[in-house]
Amino acid sequence: MRNLATIWLLLATFAAPAAAQSRPARPQASSTLQARVEAIARAHRGKVALFAKQLRTGQTVELNADVPVQTASVIKLPIMLEAFVQRKEGKLSFYKQLTLREEDKVGGSGVLTFMRPGLQLTLEDAIVLMMDLSDNTATNMVIDQVSIPAVNARLERIALKNTYLYKKVYKPAEGPVPADQPKFGLGKTTAREMATVLEVIERCDLHDPDFCKRMIDIMRNQQFRYMVPRYLERTDTSESASSIADKIGELDDVRNDVALVYTQNGPIVISAFTWDNKDTSWTPDNEAYITIARLAKAIVDAWAPAGLHKATK
Repeated sequence: MRNLATIWLLLATFAAPAAAQSRPARPQASSTLQARVEAIARAHRGKVALFAKQLRTGQTVELNADVPVQTASVIKLPIMLEAFVQRKEGKLSFYKQLTLREEDKVGGSGVLTFMRPGLQLTLEDAIVLMMDLSDNTATNMVIDQVSIPAVNARLERIALKNTYLYKKVYKPAEGPVPADQPKFGLGKTTAREMATVLEVIERCDLHDPDFCKRMIDIMRNQQFRYMVPRYLERTDTSESASSIADKIGELDDVRNDVALVYTQNGPIVISAFTWDNKDTSWTPDNEAYITIARLAKAIVDAWAPAGLHKATK
């Protein structure tokens, strides 16, 4: 086990994005792709923010990428990251047994709210439920273990100035919170900053390949495939591994999806947020689902015409 000073030295690399101003400018998307992205966004009856990056070449495409947006359940991605960092530091055991209590149950997505109190699951089980079923009860159980201040401190170390976890799901905010909490609800971010969280995981700034692979594998099993994967995948991902690792977030007029898309030309980060959507229906063909799916396909078609990399279990 490394001592604490060494661990903090390793984790100092999480602040690397802060030095981005001194790096050479990233190659921008072709005018054709930029025009395509803008056309898709104009056709959407709502607002769209997007940041995508081809990690092999550094090429990017963006639209309203620095506009603060509601995260909805996308904020669960940095919660998972913080849990894995604390595991790396020896502060948490993923084998820790958690007991479901009646007072833990909250509404919205997930299955734990339907389970009997007294059910025991490990912390890692709760993380998987939080990410793959977006289970809100499991999310709050994980937050109890990692703490909201720790998640926000980690985001600050990554040099993210507009990403914040305000509170537990379906619970009132506690203690001092930023004045904009009522506007954003559960959490706030930008398309660019949430893309940075994905890049931190893919780049493995945690310096533990097994832990990084586990986070990506969890996200590959995300159960809601209506957005980024919609027009890209053609296989039954319950039978074979997915080439897309993502986390979605949804409210009535909000639909978000952030993803690592593994292609024949290397991984692509896609971070897409929609809000003020006219279509607030909860159907598989919600307009925002289609908009994000079209954006993802346009990006992959431009940067990886050979398609997805075949994933293995």
